Amino acid sequence: MNVSNIIRFSCIALLWVLLCYLMIKGRGLNAFTVITLLISAGIVFIPLYKKYIRKD
Repeated sequence: MNVSNIIRFSCIALLWVLLCYLMIKGRGLNAFTVITLLISAGIVFIPLYKKYIRKD
């Protein structure tokens, strides 16, 4: 991975963490919130992993 990909990946990760924090702060931490966060992590990070990290 070159520097631009690392910066892009880290910006997306920081934005996701910020949105997760806002969701937990607004709704509280319960089972629905945890499931939503896990699903959103899969939706965000699996395509990024396949594109930038995994070598085929």
